Amino acid sequence: MKLVVLSTFIANFVSDLVFCPLFMQVKVPISEKITISQKLKAYLVLGKYRLTMLVAISAAFGYSMAASSNFSWLLLSIMALSGYLITSGAGALNQVFEREWDALMKRTRNRPIPAGVLSLKESIIYAILTGIAGVGLLGYYFNLPAALLGVIGYLSYAFVYTPLKRISPFSVFVGAIPGALPPLIGYVGVIGHIDTFGLILFAFQFFWQFPHFWAIAWVAHEDYSRAGFKMLPSASGKTRFSVTVIMYYTLFTIPLAFLPYSFGFISLWQAILLGLWGGGLFIPAWRLYKNMEDAAAKKLMFASFLYLPLIQLTFLFNLWL
Repeated sequence: MKLVVLSTFIANFVSDLVFCPLFMQVKVPISEKITISQKLKAYLVLGKYRLTMLVAISAAFGYSMAASSNFSWLLLSIMALSGYLITSGAGALNQVFEREWDALMKRTRNRPIPAGVLSLKESIIYAILTGIAGVGLLGYYFNLPAALLGVIGYLSYAFVYTPLKRISPFSVFVGAIPGALPPLIGYVGVIGHIDTFGLILFAFQFFWQFPHFWAIAWVAHEDYSRAGFKMLPSASGKTRFSVTVIMYYTLFTIPLAFLPYSFGFISLWQAILLGLWGGGLFIPAWRLYKNMEDAAAKKLMFASFLYLPLIQLTFLFNLWL
């Protein structure tokens, strides 16, 4: 059954890519009154600009951690732009693939494709052009390893994570890989290869995603279920098993804080700060485990919004001292 779903997904995409520009029409008629500003806003939404801005910042953070004396504001901006374009393109492909299911969910039914503001053709062209532009900038201004990581992030998010969302809860784990690549891409863009510190930056963003996205999935579980998405640790949804997994993955952010210290990359006080940020993330996860209420999941979600920038600022203290 899972192979059938995956093969159907791939077949639909190939059909969209090959035939849409010539023959296919959008199911929802596009209004003739759509203005240029509405179109531009629709492209921002198509590229998931809020999430994409976070990625751009993470890529710039990775660049900053490696650049030190060779720091350049121009290259920092190009790195952030590259991260934005690649993620925007992958997010657009995600919406192309999920357009029918987006129409079923309250939180996504007004996205550009199901709402008829952008056609399938426009969306596919945008996804391809932004992906190529982002990878091209990495290859031209930085190096081939960074560009290859960008390609891996783009393809794995669009072609692996996206179809898995309707097949298995394991999709969140798979999606966390491209989601954790931006700081590593920024770092590799400077030094040209992957090393221990780059992998540590990857690890922090990797483990941050589990409490973040599982908290969102908990709150939006009913909506996700309408589209058949399996986003919580348990395929059964809001279960004791799900909150247990969420709690333990969040707990891991505390010992993770001392990993860069053990390699001599940061000071002890920075490691303690990182541990405190992990503890602050764990408290709402523990409350969710205890009461299994949406209110606790929302607090965990908001705590995760604070956790990542605090982690990045703590690492950056090395450059300011």
